[in-house]
Amino acid sequence: MLLSSQVSGRKGEYVRANSTIIDAFLHQTMFHALNQLSANLRTAGYDKPMLVIHNSGGMAQSNSTDALQTIHSGPIAGVGGAQHLSESTGIGDVVSMDMGGTSFDIGLVPEGGVQHYDFQPTIGRWLVSVPMVHLNTLGAGGGSIAAFDRIHKSVSVGPESAGSDPGPACYDRGGLAPTVTDADLMLGYLDPDNYANGFIKLNPKRSRFAIEEALCDDLDLEPVDAAKVIKRTVDEQMAIGIEMELRSRGGTVEDYTMVAYGGNGPLHACGIASRTGISRILFPPFASVFAALGAGNLKPLHIHERSSYVVLYDPITRSLFDEYERLNGYIEELERRGREDLVRQGYDGDAVKHRLEMDMRYGNQLVTTAVTFKINRISSVGDVLGVIRMFSDIYGDRYGQGTQAPEAGVRVQTVRVASYIEGEVVRFDDLEYGGDRTLPEPVGHREVHFVGEDEALETPIYDAGALHENYVVHGPAVITTENTTYLVERGWRVEPTPQGAVWLLNESAAQGSPSSPTE
Repeated sequence: MLLSSQVSGRKGEYVRANSTIIDAFLHQTMFHALNQLSANLRTAGYDKPMLVIHNSGGMAQSNSTDALQTIHSGPIAGVGGAQHLSESTGIGDVVSMDMGGTSFDIGLVPEGGVQHYDFQPTIGRWLVSVPMVHLNTLGAGGGSIAAFDRIHKSVSVGPESAGSDPGPACYDRGGLAPTVTDADLMLGYLDPDNYANGFIKLNPKRSRFAIEEALCDDLDLEPVDAAKVIKRTVDEQMAIGIEMELRSRGGTVEDYTMVAYGGNGPLHACGIASRTGISRILFPPFASVFAALGAGNLKPLHIHERSSYVVLYDPITRSLFDEYERLNGYIEELERRGREDLVRQGYDGDAVKHRLEMDMRYGNQLVTTAVTFKINRISSVGDVLGVIRMFSDIYGDRYGQGTQAPEAGVRVQTVRVASYIEGEVVRFDDLEYGGDRTLPEPVGHREVHFVGEDEALETPIYDAGALHENYVVHGPAVITTENTTYLVERGWRVEPTPQGAVWLLNESAAQGSPSSPTE
């Protein structure tokens, strides 16, 4: 039996009912799948508790996990990794870009680590109420299918995907539709004999045939030119997604560093960043599996929240909130529930820490801003003024100083407590470095077609040895490694770091050195 009050602490009969129904619908499948996974781990000799990632940005044992909390949790682990990277290295505001085989996931991590939440996210077409780190997913990955849009007389990419089986046409497993990977192969970005470290042999003839059959007649273009259209379309699609995220969430493009990961992230990062106006791209260590790395850094965490009507400043009476006992009672109850969740999983209750967050707004504005506080109790006028001031600062940073409207009143919509356990994490060293750089020797050359170039360019090809801290690689170039391919377009340069990360920098943009990323 599931109770809506246990699934969601927010008011709203419709969204709470949806949340409970979807949770119940998914419960049986998730229960059996996770139990089977746990049994397989024990058989393989893993004797520790299995932890499941939550879309709230934490994780818990399966006996303390609702099915609803696992939706989108994998990509959100990548956002958590980007947040930890930003906090550890001081690179400031980050937009994370995870491009895999079927999707393109965008997350925002403002400096200071205040996460953006979806207060009432949509799952499928159903509105639910669950604390979920904001993530925008586009159907644009390596396996996304390109088709001719007869209404707009143009190429559309995704959301349909060839998946991994049969996969893109070039996999030679029966796929007939042209995909982004087929276009990348046609343009010379991928090595057909060294894709996925040689485990998947690509067939360029299949890519050419699929693109020719599906697009060339309608576009009246040669296959290579049609492949360029696919590349340009998917890059523009993803760039528009990033721009919309930054604008809707109050960000300025120039302030953000793009952290690109996933198997196809390094292949399309240049094209996306050029169209977005971002001049600094960071490929983190273990870029192709960075979401899994991020998952290893997540804390055992439970979030409990409840709707509240707390007016911190009433513009009619010009008075400040003074019902401290009522508000602190809400907080204590949420802390108790979080502590019980963690103690039930075997953690020491004395080791549990709590983080207070509130969803705040000015007056009757629809815009609600999540604010994280360093204090867990409100006990004085000074505390109330400090809360209002912090909300004002965050609001101004996101939407522009001067947009604050305290004269409309300051309200708390939701009180939320994150209860968590601190643990070991993978440490990221800072990205500062020094020393002269030289050009590495390429391992070969091949003709590569770039969007915006009329003819193919004889392009140097490098292997993973070029990603050494003493080297710099100027575009155009292609760097092929065991796990991914870096496409360096004209006007960009690659500067690896000793920590295993790789900077990709626009040479024409005014920017600080990667050795001082906050300049």
